[in-house]
Amino acid sequence: MMYFSYAGCFRFGAYLVGRGIMDFQDVLLVFSAIVFGAMAVGQVSSFAPDYAKAKVSAAHVIMIIEKTPVIDSYSTEGLKPNTVEGNVTFNEVVFNYPTRPDIPVLRGLSLEVKKGQTLALVGSSGCGKSTVVQLLERFYDPLAGTVLIDGKEIKHLNVQWLRAHMGIVSQEPILFDCSIGENIAYGDNSRVVSQEEIVQAAKEANIHPFVETLPDKYNTRVGDKGAQLSGGQKQRIAIARALVRQPRILLLDEATSALDTESEKVVQEALDKAQEGRTCIVIAHRLSTIQNADLIVVFQNGKVKEHGTHQQLLAQKGIYFSMVSVHAGAKR
Repeated sequence: MMYFSYAGCFRFGAYLVGRGIMDFQDVLLVFSAIVFGAMAVGQVSSFAPDYAKAKVSAAHVIMIIEKTPVIDSYSTEGLKPNTVEGNVTFNEVVFNYPTRPDIPVLRGLSLEVKKGQTLALVGSSGCGKSTVVQLLERFYDPLAGTVLIDGKEIKHLNVQWLRAHMGIVSQEPILFDCSIGENIAYGDNSRVVSQEEIVQAAKEANIHPFVETLPDKYNTRVGDKGAQLSGGQKQRIAIARALVRQPRILLLDEATSALDTESEKVVQEALDKAQEGRTCIVIAHRLSTIQNADLIVVFQNGKVKEHGTHQQLLAQKGIYFSMVSVHAGAKR
């Protein structure tokens, strides 16, 4: 077909030249333009599938950029009390995630933890434990009920101020490809953190002795996602990062569940030290780490089924007693 097109172009061009309508040079010019134009169109058409994918991706990105968040993290509005004691109250809180409106997560949750106390949340996966932390940090607002800090509803508090007084340590710490000192200092990016504060936070997190054994000490790079460190070392750096902002409320979301027994012991010692003098909310997978908590709350289907100290809950021989028995049997 292509060669037939060439033959047709030359035949028609010869006809135009023979009749004196066009010069031979003009015929070649037009022929070249048609050939190279067709080649260009063919090459462009090969990018059509990629263009379609890029168009869909761009639509998602633009939608995210143009979306107005319900909770503005950079808002300057809201109260900024001079002091924070750390009293936390959930009062008849009802919540479900926006992406799953038909699945209730919390159904009338009510609980209270006083300043300096440690509250432990236990239960099966998906029962609403992590949701409590997300509501407290105001990633979401409850559909009903109130969340209070020191008697003030968190909806009325400045979002940046609220989060600045909280520190969180999650199950999988995220470290950046920079030095140990920079990773710790990143815990408070509202100011320039001094080297003395970095060292003090590292001591509280039980990571300072290890750092001192390194040739470059706090200037040692941790690698991409902390690849140069063990799981326990990464977790202790994450604890130091949470402590450098000197939070009044410390949130621990299964901070030791991904560690081996030896690393868990070292990290747990750091966590015990970090909890001193702070209100602490612990989401626990390993029940052995929360036996000394001031209050243990057992979740089931978004509701509080049991609450009390470790000994009180064991005496009830209910859900918590069964969980401890299963956990103890698995360790044998």
